[in-house]
Amino acid sequence: MTNDDKNRWLLSRAACNCVIGAGEERSKPASYNQKRVHVLEREKEVELARRLIAGEPESFDRFVDYFRARIFHYSWLMCGQREDAEEVAQETLMKVFESADQLREPEKVKPWVFRIAKNACLTKRRKSIFAPSRELSLDEFVPAKHPDGDQVRLEIADWSSVPDGKALQSEMKGLLEKAIRELPETYRSVVLLRDMEELSTQETAHILDVSEDVVKTRLHRARLAIRKRIDEYLRGSGTKRRGERHGTAPAR
Repeated sequence: MTNDDKNRWLLSRAACNCVIGAGEERSKPASYNQKRVHVLEREKEVELARRLIAGEPESFDRFVDYFRARIFHYSWLMCGQREDAEEVAQETLMKVFESADQLREPEKVKPWVFRIAKNACLTKRRKSIFAPSRELSLDEFVPAKHPDGDQVRLEIADWSSVPDGKALQSEMKGLLEKAIRELPETYRSVVLLRDMEELSTQETAHILDVSEDVVKTRLHRARLAIRKRIDEYLRGSGTKRRGERHGTAPAR
């Protein structure tokens, strides 16, 4: 394997830590540990839902402790502002408390919670002073097409321009979240539900009131857009670092 091949492989692994490569579904089975963690989380969610429905003492406090951070993170990336996200998280949990008797199937508690959060986010964005004046088109994010209509293959920037170790993980996490926040809302919601919260295509479609085919299409395009944003950053970072090494700065 050449250095270029190694760089491309490493970048794909890091950049797609939370978001799978553009155009790919989860074709390779997850490791046993990943599957086990996912199963245990689902079991805990169902148990919390059953206790909440039964009205057991302190059941809502335990429910809040488990879901609060997840709802906040989803709301923050959807709304774009911490102030709005905090209000959305609070409104979502209050709605859960008020509507617990409407949850008929504890096994579906997570899609139910995030459907409430999605609706709260939409309401908040319409009223928020932080709401953008316009939503960007996904065409502003994805690579251009060849005249014959074929999609341009996304070339990954030089990995050597990115720091290693924990600094890399932190930088890539921040970059990934920034790329997700910049997506148009319809694509951002799909990425958050499918790739961040690991909900199924069917569950995501139910939350967003769209078909499963629409979810798959939006997810494919959103992943491609995110990879393009990451690539742009790495190319810019590489130019800057090379300029610093040679005592020059990139032209402005």
